[in-house]
Amino acid sequence: MEPPVPPPHAPAPSRVIHEGDGLAWLRASALTDAHALVTSLPDASELRSLSFDAWRAWFVDTAALVCERTAAGSVSVFYQTDVLREGRWVDKGFLVAQGAERAGAACLFHKIVCREAPGTATYGRPGYAHLLAFSRGLRTQIAQATPDVLPGLGHMPWSKAMGTAACEAVCDFLRRSTACEVVVDPFCGQGTMLAVANARGYHAVGVELSPRRAALARRLRWPAEGTAP
Repeated sequence: MEPPVPPPHAPAPSRVIHEGDGLAWLRASALTDAHALVTSLPDASELRSLSFDAWRAWFVDTAALVCERTAAGSVSVFYQTDVLREGRWVDKGFLVAQGAERAGAACLFHKIVCREAPGTATYGRPGYAHLLAFSRGLRTQIAQATPDVLPGLGHMPWSKAMGTAACEAVCDFLRRSTACEVVVDPFCGQGTMLAVANARGYHAVGVELSPRRAALARRLRWPAEGTAP
């Protein structure tokens, strides 16, 4: 199954949300250089049927699959927040990198997104998130370098959202450095990345297991009424 690539200069960016298993959708889809994958992999708290060790293995396997299914000339971008478990930090950036390495994908950037102001002590949740990009074929262009630290999340449409500032930074990177026309999120939640992608002129495809979240992802717009873009 190949997600359609709309013709260039289409009158309005499209958005398609599939209800179902993002992994099954990835395995069945033929993605091209025009499709960039941008996602946040689910935390252990969202996969309660798995033990913690099984979730870690699932997380690395899924990161590898995302990178494998992304076309060699495109990118996989992950937004991940570490978690504290029994007094020890679980570094999701490290887990993603393990999966990407298994898939033969190189890291194009690893940025830190500030969830809290620098110098703020946090308890149980980190004051930062990881934003990482990997590709099997593309390589970093020094002339296109951008800041490694994003000073804020931007707007958070829901508690587990990828902040809009991070979404916009990803879109800017895609515009500068890739042939992307369609942003794909196989674990799209309520669709923040897809709404920002549409606002930046990209077509969007999402997959979400929860019917409620899928319905919200179809409706979300950015900038939302009453918020600053």
